[in-house]
Amino acid sequence: MRKICSGCRDGVDFEIPFAMAFQPIVDTLTGKPFAYEALIRGTDGAGAASILSRVTDANRYSFDQACRVKAIESAMSAGIMADDARLSINFLPNAVYSPLACIQLTLRTAKAVGMPTDRLIFEFTENEQMGSPEHVASIIETYQQIGFSTAIDDFGAGYSGLDMFARFRPDEIKLDMELVRGIDTDRRRQAIVRAVVQMCADLETLLIAEGIETADEAATLRRLGVRYHQGFWYARPALKRLPQLNPACLLRAA
Repeated sequence: MRKICSGCRDGVDFEIPFAMAFQPIVDTLTGKPFAYEALIRGTDGAGAASILSRVTDANRYSFDQACRVKAIESAMSAGIMADDARLSINFLPNAVYSPLACIQLTLRTAKAVGMPTDRLIFEFTENEQMGSPEHVASIIETYQQIGFSTAIDDFGAGYSGLDMFARFRPDEIKLDMELVRGIDTDRRRQAIVRAVVQMCADLETLLIAEGIETADEAATLRRLGVRYHQGFWYARPALKRLPQLNPACLLRAA
């Protein structure tokens, strides 16, 4: 337990250098970024796999802590406070042994750089290996009490999505890109997303579609009632900076 506690306390035990890239989540009603997702990259811009492949059971706790610190500090350096966009950070539920204890470094970092807690979103994937559902529910409840928003990423990619949605009560869900890909020509995907839109409206849950790559996908999702979009059509992730939105996507949304 001493090693785990050390990793959660300072996050410095993760010695592999890495950087953060940022991709906007766009509010298509306003044409402005609602949030930026922090995405782990190598310091040379290499994909996430170059870092994630080196995460082990021994350094998992310090890795999770280091990612939170790097995301907050990098977003502040990139100028995220210039508007009211939020910061979305991925986290590993199985790297949180005590929700309140393991969040302390995050809180200290946010306070030190002037990041309001209500502008932080913590997302975890439906496919993430995790401990008991009760433990994950405890993490989400603790984060929401602190003032963070929580999100289930890759919703619809696994077999347990609806069960997780009912059990954990996240503030947001992010549609998996496999439901988004080619949705403009796929009636089955359209019917599924239409039902998810209604479900989220009934449960007062914000819905984000990710992995949007074309104007037609974006237009179809807007027509189905999905307001918040993320994907290459709007902007590719930018290393250590906040990317500019694709002007074409703003013209289409107008």
